[in-house]
Amino acid sequence: MTAFSLSPEAAGPGLAVAARTLERLRGVPALAARYPRHLGADSLERLAALPPLAKDDLNTALAHLEPTAEHAATWLFQSGGSTGAPQVGHAPTGFYMAGVHAHWQPLDRSDLFVNAWGAGRMWGAHFLAAALADLSGCRIIALGSVSREEYGPWLEFLAARRVTAIGGTPSVLRLWFAHARAAGIGLPALRKVLWLGEAWQPQLAADLAEVAPQARRWGMFGSTETWVVGTNTPDCPADVFHPLPHQLVHAAPDGLLDFTSLDPATLNPVLRYRTGDAGGLTGCPCGRPEPAMRVLGRRDSVVQVRGLGLDVDELIARAERTPGVARAQVVLTERGGRASGVDVLVVPAGPAPAPDVERLRTELFSATFTLGTAFQHDPEAFRVRPVEELVSNGRTGKTAALVVREES
Repeated sequence: MTAFSLSPEAAGPGLAVAARTLERLRGVPALAARYPRHLGADSLERLAALPPLAKDDLNTALAHLEPTAEHAATWLFQSGGSTGAPQVGHAPTGFYMAGVHAHWQPLDRSDLFVNAWGAGRMWGAHFLAAALADLSGCRIIALGSVSREEYGPWLEFLAARRVTAIGGTPSVLRLWFAHARAAGIGLPALRKVLWLGEAWQPQLAADLAEVAPQARRWGMFGSTETWVVGTNTPDCPADVFHPLPHQLVHAAPDGLLDFTSLDPATLNPVLRYRTGDAGGLTGCPCGRPEPAMRVLGRRDSVVQVRGLGLDVDELIARAERTPGVARAQVVLTERGGRASGVDVLVVPAGPAPAPDVERLRTELFSATFTLGTAFQHDPEAFRVRPVEELVSNGRTGKTAALVVREES
């Protein structure tokens, strides 16, 4: 049996939704050849034989199908866009959060929750979190993104209001807690940190321990195409999530995860959809008996630099292990489709001694095969530069690990 998060008996009632999604995809002219009639979705074995759906395929399907909600407004949201072309996802009002709240309740009526996900334009997580807060009956401060100059006054306001919960992407949360720690502002009433949109960043733990020692993390995993697939609690590892009953997770032999929605209200035709995340099914030390999914990270963190694969996550991890470095980011500059340079931007760690950037550059260059080989004839094209702030998306506040710039 191929590895699925649900048993055949548990998945059985929902497979009619998968079969209906398959027929919708067959009706898309550009995709029809992918789904010949001998393929089906009426069992897990047959579902596993279907070809995976990639982001471009889903965009093609959505452009043709133009799905609309039956009993609510249809919201269009954007994913990606930090370093690549935007992807579009559709959802009805409520964003399927009633199903999430039925199985995962990090907030309650006693909470004062700060929604720090960016609320701009087509960015969806802010509205998704607002829907969860509404179902929880808590008080909510819809803060969204703030500028560098605003952190101090807002942190003082949140401390005075005795905020108990905050939510955002980990890169945004790192900014909040780093500023609080640097300014000596504590949030002693903060007990809950909700996160979605990126992998949890272990560096958050050090700042949280200083700023909000009672806070514990509560995570969601998903995308604008799948919406929330799974959740975890403080008793789960940060990279392990429990899939929701209407989300069928499949761990393929090549190590990639794909997702099939069994929710009849789903608008996106999510059928073995791949987000690019690697992982597998596992047990969880929290004690819940059903299979959980471990998310190992994005396979697309490896980018081509002059014909060689550069693991961006590994490079950043090396930089951030350096004393004096708080955060790091890779900027790839291209000219005519060819890498002309790589910069590692590093943010110094507050009052700690500033990192020796030239020494760090030498260490990264010699320890990373791709850099040493790709730039052996022009080593000056690889640089390490200290900066006050990393390059972020002004709309969402997210800070991507990799930024690609085209040089004229």
